[in-house]
Amino acid sequence: MTSTRPYLIRALYEWIEDNGMTPHILVNTEAPGVTVPKQHVREGQIVLNINPAAVRDLRLGNDWIEFNARFGGVARSVQIPIQAVLAIYARENGQGMAFSEEMGSDEPPPDAPPEKPAARARKPVLKIVK
Repeated sequence: MTSTRPYLIRALYEWIEDNGMTPHILVNTEAPGVTVPKQHVREGQIVLNINPAAVRDLRLGNDWIEFNARFGGVARSVQIPIQAVLAIYARENGQGMAFSEEMGSDEPPPDAPPEKPAARARKPVLKIVK
């Protein structure tokens, strides 16, 4: 199965916008493929405002988030692999969702123990209660 992360990001983005808030994403800038202005990176992370008023040509895809924005008056193209997104939240109240860095896909880890077979289900029993 594919990762749920891009779907959750799009859903939360829409929810934040619908509530009149400003969507921000927290990005791990040390992840491979991240293209952001390096002068704004702090401790390997960057917070980006992805409000439609702040960016142009925003694409929230299954593999990448891409947009154009101005940083200090200079137009820049930004590309972020979905797996580099650590959180999406509303600036005004902090509500949103954080993702673990290890959360790559919905596949179980390779060393995960096999699942136990489901216990046999019992037939439901109805009792008259007075």
